[in-house]
Amino acid sequence: MGLPQRGGGCVVSRPLAMAIVGCGDVARYTAWFARLNRGIRLTACCDTVAERAAQFARRFGIPQVFSDYAELLAGPRPDAIYLAVPHHLHAPLVKQAIAAGIPTLLEKPLARTAAEGQEIVAAASAAGVKVGVNYQYRYDAGCYALARAAQTGALGEIHYARCNLPWHRQASYFDDATWHARIATAGGGTLLTQGSHLLDVTLWALGGQPVTAMGYTGRRVFRDVEVEDLAQGIIEMADGSLVEVCSSMVAHAEQAVSIEVYGSRGTAIYRDRPWPHVRFHGVRPPRAQPPGGRIHALQRSLEGFRAWVVDDHPYLTTAADALPVLAAVDAIYRSSRSGRREEITC
Repeated sequence: MGLPQRGGGCVVSRPLAMAIVGCGDVARYTAWFARLNRGIRLTACCDTVAERAAQFARRFGIPQVFSDYAELLAGPRPDAIYLAVPHHLHAPLVKQAIAAGIPTLLEKPLARTAAEGQEIVAAASAAGVKVGVNYQYRYDAGCYALARAAQTGALGEIHYARCNLPWHRQASYFDDATWHARIATAGGGTLLTQGSHLLDVTLWALGGQPVTAMGYTGRRVFRDVEVEDLAQGIIEMADGSLVEVCSSMVAHAEQAVSIEVYGSRGTAIYRDRPWPHVRFHGVRPPRAQPPGGRIHALQRSLEGFRAWVVDDHPYLTTAADALPVLAAVDAIYRSSRSGRREEITC
């Protein structure tokens, strides 16, 4: 296994050899942060567009380049795979990695639907292979502090919570990646792709089981696509508390994202601007810092995944942990079509 090494202020037992599959914009951020972690070595990359994969490899000093995923799996085995591919490819590609016995970090969401997500979790469990989902907001310092305050009872009994993502997207969002526009490839729009980040943190903070949802979706600006650019929903938790979620691509100008949790003893309010932070009202919970020791939430998420695979330290966003938010989003979408309250099963 080799001697422990020190990387980014943390002692690591050995480097994790990681392959990146999908060499688009999101993967570039991940590769950049991975390069800052001495506990991670990028050993291979793969993209169906061969020149894009080659450019990615040159930019990040990656020795092995593939345009065929099967060839990557058949070659020198990496310690782990990071998948940053369109949503409809999550289930088939991660199942192949599971069959090969390779731990995998999926870019969010876990899958297009709750049924697909359940299949992934079942396959990973049966094979004993670690699969994580990069819901990096759990590693954001403000979100983590908010969640811990709720989970430890510092806020008292939680009555309700709200999360709001008022983002803005240009037409290029769909033009440059046409799979974003279709239900068959994306699974959904702003709620699944962006708003699920905040909803994941909120459900994690409340800690209970989401049981039903009512939802509404719309296409307010991007009317020639299949997915929604605006979504709102109300989720009922098993204990009777309520969660309100709003996710938008049409806010102009874009505003700070927020999570608000209201309890019987106090309130926690998170904002990501001008920097990610949480403020408590009525209570002063003990200080809580996310694991990983680094500055950015994505850095901590990557380090958390590395430590999970190499050292078996708990990772905050396993595939099973990502099921409740996927099931809740799925129910909101079903409700928006049926006009009725829908059950959440996860």
